[in-house]
Amino acid sequence: MRLPRKHENTKHENSCWCFLDFVVSWRIVPRTEGWEGWDEYAPFYDWENARTLGRRDVPFWRRLAASADGTVLELGCGTGRVSLPLARAGLPIVGVDRSEAMLALARKRSAKNGRRARALEFVRADIRALPFADRSFAMALAPYGLLQSLLTDRDLAATLASVARVLRPGATFGIDLVPDVPRWREYRNRVQLRGPTSDGGRLTLIESVRQDRRRRLTTFEQRYVKRRRGRIDERAFQLTFRTLTVRQVTARLEAAGFAVEAALGDYRGRPWDERADVWIILARRT
Repeated sequence: MRLPRKHENTKHENSCWCFLDFVVSWRIVPRTEGWEGWDEYAPFYDWENARTLGRRDVPFWRRLAASADGTVLELGCGTGRVSLPLARAGLPIVGVDRSEAMLALARKRSAKNGRRARALEFVRADIRALPFADRSFAMALAPYGLLQSLLTDRDLAATLASVARVLRPGATFGIDLVPDVPRWREYRNRVQLRGPTSDGGRLTLIESVRQDRRRRLTTFEQRYVKRRRGRIDERAFQLTFRTLTVRQVTARLEAAGFAVEAALGDYRGRPWDERADVWIILARRT
C-alpha cells in the first residue's frame, strides 16, 4: 500500500495501454470500493515503494511479530513487502490480500527465497470476512494505512469483527495509520517520480489528487508512463483512502472486543501525539 506518506509530503479499473503506433483514450470512473485499483497498481507497487517508504517500517513489524506465540496474520500483504522479511526471520506468517495480481508477485518473490520463506503462506481473501477458523492466529498486523482502504464504517466494523474472531484471546493487533491523507493539497497531473525499471526502461508517475471533505476520502489518480526501446506504454487507475483518527479507531476496536494498550508516534516506539508522522495502535484481543 501504498499512501501519501510514501511521497513524504507530496498520496480503477478502466486502465488502458497506449503505444506509439496507436492511442486509446482513457477515462477514470469514480469508485466507491477501497479495494479497487490494486490489481492495476501491482506492477508498479514495488518500484514506487522502493523510492519512497522502502522498508523503514519492517524492523518494527519484525520485532513485534517475534513476540507472538504462534502464527501471525498480515492484512493486505500486497507483494509481500512485510510478510517476506518476517518469514525470512523464521516467523510463521499468513498474508492475505484481495488482489490476485499482488499475490501473484508475492508468491513469485517467495519462491525465490526457497526454504528461507517456508513458513509463509499467501491467501486471497476479503479482510471483511476472513476464511479462517476461530482463534487461529497469535497476532494480526495491518501495516501502512491498510484500514484506510475501508471506506465506510460498515466495512471497518466488519473487518475488526473478523480479525477479532480469528485471533486468540490476549493476541496483539498492530495497526499503522497514515495521518496526513486529509492534509493533501489537490492538484492535477503532477510528475511525482521518475526512474529506471529492471528491464531497462524508464518509468514516470503522473499523479492527481482529489479531496472529498464531506466523506473524508482522498483519491489518488495515478498514471504510469513507461518508455522502453522506442515504445510508450501507459496505464491509469485510481486509489481511494479514508481519513481515520486514533480516537476513531480506538473506539471501533473497543466495540469489536479489543483493548488498546499503546499508541506510538514512530517505528522506534516514541509515544504518539497528533503531530507524529506515524500513528501506530497496539491493541489486545480481550
